[in-house]
Amino acid sequence: MRARVGAAPKFLNLLQIRFPIGAIASIGHRISGVLLVLSLPLLALALDRSLRSEADFLALRDLVSARWRAALVVLFVWAATHHLLAGIRHLLMDAGIGSALPQARASARAAIVAAAVIALFAAARWLS
Repeated sequence: MRARVGAAPKFLNLLQIRFPIGAIASIGHRISGVLLVLSLPLLALALDRSLRSEADFLALRDLVSARWRAALVVLFVWAATHHLLAGIRHLLMDAGIGSALPQARASARAAIVAAAVIALFAAARWLS
C-alpha cells in the first residue's frame, strides 16, 4: 500500500484510544518488568544492608518509613505482584489454557485487580 502524496500526517492521541483489557494487562506486565529490573540494584543493596545487623535493619526500616519512600515500596509490591500474575497468565495462555477470548479477558481483569488489591493491602499494612 502506497502513501498518498501530500497527505497530512495523522496525530495519534494515545489517551483517547480505548485499549482492550488484554492490552492493558500486557502493557502493565511490561511496565512492571521494567520497574523490577530498575529496582534490582536498590533491592539487592537493601537486602545486603538489612542482613548485616539488627541495627542496620532498623535503620533501613526507618529509612523506608517516610511516606514517599513507603509509596515506592508499595509500587514495587504492585510491580512484583502484577508481573508474577500476568506472567502466569501468559504462560497458561501459551499452553492453550484460557486462550479463548472470554477467558483471556477474565484472566486479564483478574490479574489487574488482584495485583491492585495486594498492593493496596501492602500499603495499608505498611503505612499502619
